[in-house]
Amino acid sequence: MAWSGTYDGGVTEIRKRVLLAKPRGYCAGVDRAVQTVEEALKLYGPPIYVRKQIVHNKHVVSTLEAKGAIFVEENEEVPEGATVIFSAHGVAPEVYEQAKARSLKAIDATCPLVTKVHHEAKRFAADDYDILLIGHEGHEEVIGTAGEAPAHVQLVDGPEGADKVTVRDPAKVVWLSQTTLSVDETMETVARLKQRLPLLQSPPSDDICYATQNRQHVVKEIAAECDVVLVVGSRNSSNSVRLVEVALDAGARAGHLIDYAHEIADEWLEGATTVGVTSGASVPDDLVMQVLEHLAARGFADVAEVTTADERLTFSLPQELKREMKAAVAARAEEAKALVADQLG
Repeated sequence: MAWSGTYDGGVTEIRKRVLLAKPRGYCAGVDRAVQTVEEALKLYGPPIYVRKQIVHNKHVVSTLEAKGAIFVEENEEVPEGATVIFSAHGVAPEVYEQAKARSLKAIDATCPLVTKVHHEAKRFAADDYDILLIGHEGHEEVIGTAGEAPAHVQLVDGPEGADKVTVRDPAKVVWLSQTTLSVDETMETVARLKQRLPLLQSPPSDDICYATQNRQHVVKEIAAECDVVLVVGSRNSSNSVRLVEVALDAGARAGHLIDYAHEIADEWLEGATTVGVTSGASVPDDLVMQVLEHLAARGFADVAEVTTADERLTFSLPQELKREMKAAVAARAEEAKALVADQLG
């Protein structure tokens, strides 16, 4: 829907605009995970090892690497006795055991909302339920959750996967989900499962995280008015990829996933009057501001922020890190006190 006005003797000007989605960008779990690495670097000094990408964003990872973080795939790449941080996506229990065997100082930066799903998996497995885990095969979060109860968990990768499920007792089966999925596709998968398993139980509370739902909701609000929707996020970010899909399903003429503003192709904007802009939950907002500057330079200087939710949730840093930060502050205070005493003595 183009904006238009009249100027200079009645000539109509087509005004280009940007609809900027809010909420967008960092969620509480991502903010906590990134802060965990930054605070560990300050506390222990580099290098700090991180198993997998701390969050799925190219820019965040490269920025932390420049500060001294070293990203590895597995614990055996970490020198014995060193500090390792587990990513926001969560890990299976065996990963903790591997770290213990190598005398690693492990700091768990798993998002608390992912931890909640882990607890659900353990509880239902303890009650001998079959657990249908809706998620994408190979995603780190799915691997970690399934690792809590491998004998009880079956992966259901989308609605088509529902037809392949087999359970021991149709009266003792529950579904859980990856936290970063499309809400609509997940509900479609659940509906397919319930056609075959009418007694299928749901998780005690939503597994798809608040931030994923909020970002999808605001994109649905703006998509039908947009000629193109630009989603800032990396290709290995599940929630970012889902935002493009949601935009297209909700009526956007085109949708593109980009890491940086310079990736925007001029032909995407040809003939466009309204561009939607949002970002995945692991994207710092300065990357979005760079996109807005890029668009403004091409005539899209009119920006309207569309807000559908006010996010105020925060998560505290991992307890093991907070304890050592507190101890370090106390030690510095004692050193300062001793120094003053020496000078006065």
